[in-house]
Amino acid sequence: MPNETIRLTMGQAIVKFMINQYIEVDGEQSRFFAGLWGIFGHGNIGGVAQASQQFADDMPYYLGRNEQSMVHTAIGYAKMKNRQGCMAVLSSIGPGATNMVTGAATATVNRIPVLIMAGDTFSERVQAPVLQQLESEHSQEISANDAFRPVVRYFDRLTRPEQAITALPEVMRVLTSPSDTGAVFLGIPQDVGTFAYDYPVELFHKRVWTIPRNRPDESLIQQAVSWIKEAKRPMILAGGGVRYSRAEDVLRDLVTKTGIPVGETQAGKGALDYDDPLSLGAAGVAGTKGANEIASDTDLVLCVGTRLSDFSTGSKSIFANADVRFININTFEMDAYKHAAIPLTDDAKATLNELLPLLDGYDTGDAYRAEIAAHNTWWDAEVTRLYALDMDPIAQSAVIGEVEASTEAKDVVVTAAGSLPGDLQKVWRSRDSLSYQVEYGNSCMGYEIPGAIGAKMAAPDREVYCMIGDGTFQMNPADLALVTQERLKVIFVLIDNQGFSSVGRVSEQVGSEGYGCHYRYKTQSGRYDGEPIVLELPKVAEGLGLETHVVDSRDEIRTALSDARASSASSLIYVRTDWDHRIPGYSSSWWDMATAQVANTPGTIEAREDYLKNKPRQRYLMLRSKPD
Repeated sequence: MPNETIRLTMGQAIVKFMINQYIEVDGEQSRFFAGLWGIFGHGNIGGVAQASQQFADDMPYYLGRNEQSMVHTAIGYAKMKNRQGCMAVLSSIGPGATNMVTGAATATVNRIPVLIMAGDTFSERVQAPVLQQLESEHSQEISANDAFRPVVRYFDRLTRPEQAITALPEVMRVLTSPSDTGAVFLGIPQDVGTFAYDYPVELFHKRVWTIPRNRPDESLIQQAVSWIKEAKRPMILAGGGVRYSRAEDVLRDLVTKTGIPVGETQAGKGALDYDDPLSLGAAGVAGTKGANEIASDTDLVLCVGTRLSDFSTGSKSIFANADVRFININTFEMDAYKHAAIPLTDDAKATLNELLPLLDGYDTGDAYRAEIAAHNTWWDAEVTRLYALDMDPIAQSAVIGEVEASTEAKDVVVTAAGSLPGDLQKVWRSRDSLSYQVEYGNSCMGYEIPGAIGAKMAAPDREVYCMIGDGTFQMNPADLALVTQERLKVIFVLIDNQGFSSVGRVSEQVGSEGYGCHYRYKTQSGRYDGEPIVLELPKVAEGLGLETHVVDSRDEIRTALSDARASSASSLIYVRTDWDHRIPGYSSSWWDMATAQVANTPGTIEAREDYLKNKPRQRYLMLRSKPD
């Protein structure tokens, strides 16, 4: 019937709309929203919260403990789903909303879809200032929610119930876009969320959003083929776009056919199995010896779905060949144009499939293939050496080795901040493209536990291991209650080195000798140079419902991992490691860590001298064509 309507509150309309959104990828349809995380308060209780109760049979609701963590759980879910599934997150007004800003930034930096909704001040204003309202003398339109504007891909404040009719399709356009996706924010004034309106029924019909596979411009693809065929020592830098477009198989076919080796970013790790003879492993600051040596004299870098961050490029220092050129395959135009590249602004799988037949007859040669295979073999032996280190307390690399040895190929490892992401990128032997779920775009401390929860919810058939340091664990252990609440099985490995060893390394790099990075008692000197503080962190996990294991040796770690794997419940394995021991950098990998120009501390003066020696390695990468 034309012009048929249904009377709903705006909160009800939003949830009902979400229930009926689907995506289609390569002819396969699936429901897009897997559920709604929420912490209820006066800013949302009568709007979307009420709607969540009304439609609970069709839109699962999950009770969070921390607003930032709810967003991180949604990110972990969407990452594991290769961005082809999403969760929504709801908070009240004020601090509940601003707690989510960090999560929004994490989603947007990593290009991961998350729908974030928060209560807002009354649109009619007669009640103002309401509880938790941030007032501005310059405009009554401003609220704390405006803090989201710089960290989301789409921002809207719905001040009339009918605005949902045009806003919600825009929300879906951004969330399902291969190029524009990230955090999406809806501010919902607490009165407007309860207002009723006669919505057109068409708004709630099943809608299928096709995820496109955009093709490259023909002239640009021909130019790219020409550059590749001219290259003598090319390499591929594989980023998250390989996974998100499901391009692993065609990438493997292309490198096998041409002999072009692959270095990986954090998001792209696992694009090629670790033991493929053309796999160089991680590139950049946390890179392998082989990847960084090849990068230093490569004449062409074919970038596939990467932002080319400072960690992957060694702060623009590892690509040292004066004639190096770039071809960038990326759905996001800004990334495609970086470094004066040939910009192939399109889907990774579609583009690699087009390149494959056009590169018939091109091969890097037996000598180059043998060189790459030798790097792969050497690195595998180096990882074995690092895993076998015999120290007391045990080395972090040895803990990683024991965890890896306990896993199957499809099992998943999650971490985000501290020294673990760099170490894991170097040494973790990925055997499945979904097995490595490390958040490092925002390197957000506190992501690990909720991110692992999201990954487990997305892949209940896989064992999920969350590796976490004592520093980030103390930031947000409350989310362990969620694995108990949701009856999820996650294996947490808590590594305690009594402080921030990762930033301690950076502190040493700038000459500050680990200042402010140790967990020690403060003495009369006013500094934290007293005895180490011993915290009973396993008791926190035990109190929140987890099985706990405190271990000291390899044998105890192996037994605990075996017991945790056999259990149907979540477990936490606690192990102490040495603060000073770290996996080294390889092939002079360098990260630009600005160092004080003047200082009266000897360590800083020495560090500045070292910084000035390395700074000339850094350069703008702007070569568009080779000089005559």
